[in-house]
Amino acid sequence: MNPLSLACVTAALLALTGCGEPPTPAAPTPAAPPPAVSSTAFGGTDRAWLEITIAMDEQLLPLLDLVPRDSALEAVSAQVRAFTEAELAELRRLGAEAGLPAENQHKGMPMPGMVMPSHVSEATALRGGEFDELLRSCLRAHLEQSRKLAEGEQAAGLEPRTTALAARISETRRTTLSAL
Repeated sequence: MNPLSLACVTAALLALTGCGEPPTPAAPTPAAPPPAVSSTAFGGTDRAWLEITIAMDEQLLPLLDLVPRDSALEAVSAQVRAFTEAELAELRRLGAEAGLPAENQHKGMPMPGMVMPSHVSEATALRGGEFDELLRSCLRAHLEQSRKLAEGEQAAGLEPRTTALAARISETRRTTLSAL
C-alpha cells in the first residue's frame, strides 16, 4: 500500500474509533414506564364492535330513564341499566385505547336493536301496558342484536380484553332475554 493510501485508511479508522480515546459511558436512562397497549393490538372487528356497542348502549339509556315504578318491566329494566352502565365504562376505556375517534360514527344510525330518538319520543306518550309493550319490544331487539354482535366479536376479534368483554356481554344478553 502506498503511503497516501495508508494515511487515508489510518485517518478513516481514527475518525471511526474516536481517535483512540476510550468511549464515554452513556448516562443511565431512567426506567421507562410499562408500554401502553398499542392501538395496533385492536383489529378492525374490535374497533367496529366497540363503536357499535357504545352507540347502542348509549342510545338505550334515555328509554330506560322513562321506565315508571309501576312498570311490569321495572326490575329487568333496572338490571339492564346496571349492566349497561358498567359495560359502557369498560367499552369507552377500550375504545380510547383503540384510538377510536371522539365522534362515534354509529351514533344515531338506524339499525336492528338501536333505540332511536323516535322510540323515546313515542314512549313518552305511552302509559301502562302500551309503554311496557314498546319497552319490551325495544329491549328484546337491543339485547338480541347486542348478543349477535358480541358473538361476532368473539369469533373475529383480535384484542383479548375486548373478546372477553364480548363473551360476558353475550352471556348477559342471553340470560336477560330469558327474563323478558
